[in-house]
Amino acid sequence: MKKILVIAACVAASFSAHAASKVKEIKMDTLVVTTSPIMHCSGCENRIKSNIRYVKGTKDIETSVPEQKVTIIYKTKDASYDDYVKAFKKIGFDIKRADEVKEAE
Repeated sequence: MKKILVIAACVAASFSAHAASKVKEIKMDTLVVTTSPIMHCSGCENRIKSNIRYVKGTKDIETSVPEQKVTIIYKTKDASYDDYVKAFKKIGFDIKRADEVKEAE
């Protein structure tokens, strides 16, 4: 009986170690952009959120009209900055990384 319990514990430990290694493989990144034309109302925010969420790998989108920023959390293996540039263009916006805008000022 002890042997069965020891074997079961070893199997369970190997499965949990394998699952933990899978979790570590998922790399997330945060992209903060500004839009042109600027967001001026909640309609702009809703248009962005309801369309950009379909970019593969997108996990979360936050918009801020007062700060003129869109923050996107995404899986790096599934999406890139260029994917978001294309997606925003489809709905009539150009984007720039927020840090690029600060450097230009």
